[in-house]
Amino acid sequence: MAIIIDENTNVIVQGATGNQGKFHTRQMLAYGTKVVGGISPGKGGQELDGLKIYDTVSAAVEDQRVDASCLFIPAPFARDAAFEAIEAGVKVVVVITEHIPLHDEMEIVNFARQKGTTVIGPNTFGIVSSGKCKVGIPPNQFFIPGPVGIVARSGTLTYEIVGNLTASGIGQSTVLGLGGDRVVGMSFVDALEKFDKDPYTKAVVLVGEIGGNQEEEASEFIKKMAKPVVAYIAGKSAPPGKRMGHAGAIIERGKGTFEGKVKALKEAGASIAALPFEVPSLIRERIDLA
Repeated sequence: MAIIIDENTNVIVQGATGNQGKFHTRQMLAYGTKVVGGISPGKGGQELDGLKIYDTVSAAVEDQRVDASCLFIPAPFARDAAFEAIEAGVKVVVVITEHIPLHDEMEIVNFARQKGTTVIGPNTFGIVSSGKCKVGIPPNQFFIPGPVGIVARSGTLTYEIVGNLTASGIGQSTVLGLGGDRVVGMSFVDALEKFDKDPYTKAVVLVGEIGGNQEEEASEFIKKMAKPVVAYIAGKSAPPGKRMGHAGAIIERGKGTFEGKVKALKEAGASIAALPFEVPSLIRERIDLA
């Protein structure tokens, strides 16, 4: 089992003929993802490695079933591209693009909610249902099927933790990147709720960071979960008032601190990893992997 995407998900890539789009489309295909076409205005009718290129999302949707779209679109045009996918009825839109203006992000998320579309990102690495489907940019070699769900704000930390799990023989059900910006389509609670309902996921790893209150909100939900949670919080040494990499990773007016997040998660019953390599052993303590 998996959440949001699986082996039956048909994916299109908006911006498939650009450098990043072309590279990652090929990587998604190599992983086994059912990429069914690319979108590149003015290049409709062309092909990329046997994939048909369409001028618009609506043209792709008219031609075949499309379940998810992955955006490799420059920030100034990302809002319009996301709107195009949502308007065409695509139910999962993964926005890889970073540096999208805040008001554009707010409009994307609001429009998606009106239309019942799940937006992952912006500024996300994407989503992987291990062994089934990858929509985004994570390196293929780390992800193997298994019972651990992962939801994260940080991409590279997630790769490290997934790599540690895989090296320990622990596979993943679905690995989801919420995105590092202040406005994103999904929250930790949204993802935790889906993992808690997924019969194949036995435990969840939450990869958080300083800034905002998402981890504190997640803590309240974790208290009600049937499945154990292991958490790692990045940013222990970050100075207050200085943004560290992600737009959401900033401590303001004493809120969003490392200490506050760890305290809330511990009180909710989550196990806390001090370092990423501790995650596999904590998972083994919480669930039977036999």
